[in-house]
Amino acid sequence: MAKAKGKKGKSESKQAKLAEKKQKQEKKADKKSKSKASKNNGDVDSDDDVDLDAVLEEMRLQQEQHHRITETVLDAPPPVSSYASFLANPVNSNQLLLFGGELYDGARASFFNKLYVYYIDKDEWRSITSPNAPLPRSSHAWCRGGNDSKSIYLFGGEFSSPKQGTFYHYSDFWKLDCSTKEWTRVETKGKSPPARSGHRLTYYKQYIILFGGFQETTGDHKYLGDVWIYDTTNFVWHTPSLPPAQLKPDPRSSFTFLPHDQGAVLYGGFSRVKVNPGAGKGGQQSGKKSKGGGYGAKMTKVVGMIHTDCFFLRVTPPPSDAPQGALPTVRWERRKKPANAPNPPRTGAAMAFHKGRGIMFGGVHDHEETEEDVDSDFFNQLFAWNIERNRFFPLGLRKPRTNNAGKKGGSGGGERGGRRGNRQANEEELLRSLAKLTAAGGGGGGGGDDDDDVMDIDLPGEQEPDEPPARKEFPVSNELPHARFNAQLAVQDDVLYIYGGIMDKGGRDVVFDDMYAIDLGKLDGCKEIFNRPLPDWIESEDEDDDDEDDDEEDHSDSEEEEDEGEDEEMEDGVEKNNSKPFTPSKRGRKTPASSAADAESTPSEREDGEAETAAAAAEEQEEVVDDGLPHPRPFESRRDFFQRTSNEWQEILMTNLRWKNIQPETLSIKEIKSKAFELSEEKWWDCREEITAMEDEQEAAGIGEVVSLADRAEGGGHGGGAARRR
Repeated sequence: MAKAKGKKGKSESKQAKLAEKKQKQEKKADKKSKSKASKNNGDVDSDDDVDLDAVLEEMRLQQEQHHRITETVLDAPPPVSSYASFLANPVNSNQLLLFGGELYDGARASFFNKLYVYYIDKDEWRSITSPNAPLPRSSHAWCRGGNDSKSIYLFGGEFSSPKQGTFYHYSDFWKLDCSTKEWTRVETKGKSPPARSGHRLTYYKQYIILFGGFQETTGDHKYLGDVWIYDTTNFVWHTPSLPPAQLKPDPRSSFTFLPHDQGAVLYGGFSRVKVNPGAGKGGQQSGKKSKGGGYGAKMTKVVGMIHTDCFFLRVTPPPSDAPQGALPTVRWERRKKPANAPNPPRTGAAMAFHKGRGIMFGGVHDHEETEEDVDSDFFNQLFAWNIERNRFFPLGLRKPRTNNAGKKGGSGGGERGGRRGNRQANEEELLRSLAKLTAAGGGGGGGGDDDDDVMDIDLPGEQEPDEPPARKEFPVSNELPHARFNAQLAVQDDVLYIYGGIMDKGGRDVVFDDMYAIDLGKLDGCKEIFNRPLPDWIESEDEDDDDEDDDEEDHSDSEEEEDEGEDEEMEDGVEKNNSKPFTPSKRGRKTPASSAADAESTPSEREDGEAETAAAAAEEQEEVVDDGLPHPRPFESRRDFFQRTSNEWQEILMTNLRWKNIQPETLSIKEIKSKAFELSEEKWWDCREEITAMEDEQEAAGIGEVVSLADRAEGGGHGGGAARRR
């Protein structure tokens, strides 16, 4: 009886708190609506009433005062920014490039247009100034030039007034020489893509491919779904004509767009769509009212849409005998939804291309609750998307272990550092050797002096280069960086670099000022290159009032959760485990239209979504398809894999050459071995996630490295029984 009375008292207390909370929310909403009305009546900061064209023209004139390209060594990393572009230098494996971005500190927005270069070996940042460079911008897109491998191409982006009341979208097109760091504005013939931001670029042969993005006007977003292709040899843009009935991606921004050996692949994205609040599934996030206070039969609202579909853009170049300026044939082909895709779906997840895979990090999933507040889950998970197999694989960091391989009685688990360390120890040496072979291999007719079937990795008689200077030691963690969205990713020499990103904290977009590095081959930790304190946020009076209300609400919520937790513990007698693979946050949005809904697909995506999900689930259970190619073994390095299968890969290469009407005899032995290694390396990376899982399973079971008796016999090894017993 006493327990029942106690519960009744708590229930009445909760109802009183909820009524008080509802009253505060109504008061808060009324205050914000009055503030918004005063702004619409012209009571705004004079700094926001600016002529953006005049501002940009003044910036352009200031830019022209630089008479030459200069490179300045910085004492610290570049200023913090978001929505910048980050890319590995395609002509220098020791450099990363960073351009543009913006920073909003709560009062004013600043935009940047400096080019920064990070020298990996020196841990050194340099600033590049140029007399001819793109004007300040953010949310632009750039990519390497495909066949034009020495260049990076950049298109579009946005700029705004200090208070972000007026936006300007760029439609200019730029080319960066990655060797000299010189910018050139590309003047094209004929039509060109309209201005936009939030779009993506990728490359295929001599083409630069552009898709999507949005244009923002006062209080409205127009999402784009057009395709544009730039020919770097004929210097012309064109938009291919697609059949009206052809299935194609819905307009969107913030998607993944990666190169493919027959075109490009697209996955995911974000857009805002109009839905009827009472229309079932499409209207599940129906928390907003119309201006009149009700919904009405035909009222619609705008909600955020997270896309989860996948498309392949097939690009067929014109035949060799086609007339000058002939256009490629382009068509969209819808793919099944990727198997094992991140769940829940997320937007703002960054992805970088690496060896036929997309490396994905972070993202945010929003749950719309009220007109002003949105619950968000931020992620810091790492995935590899195998493009050809259309499957996601989670990537986890491994704990470093002591190398006990040489110690008597060392256990199988303790040998991890030894086996994996040995597997990686000669990777750089192998790649240097291949570079030497390629450089020395020129000439045809098979006229090399090395006719061994297996590559001579050690290259006897050649002197090793001088030892490089000792590199700076960085802190290494076995945890991935803090959860965030819209981080900048780049991959250089099989190392993933994560730069910056955004996370909500107390209703504010907090920009991370940090950079990390992860070796994708070893996954042996996350290296912290730098990590600076978060920038200060300048609060307005409205925000101060909101913070007080939020603090009171949070305090009320915490009391309710404590009461609920006590009841659950009393009833169940167990403590709940609330650990999650993400960081939850409750944030307020400037406008209702900007909040993302839980919807996972557009109506066109939902047609056969269930069938695709079932097919993906069935596919997920299948073993790796045997493609007839040599397969790497657990704990086998790229070097060991190629040495074991070198003859097979050379035969495969020569067969492929003959199919292309190229006689293998026209290549030297060294060229054949170098190209054969490239094929074996592609296969090694293609199987990396499955092989890593097998390695972990074997180590968990205490199984050591698997070596066949035939290989041991060929290697002249003895004492196999003793080795197996250990």
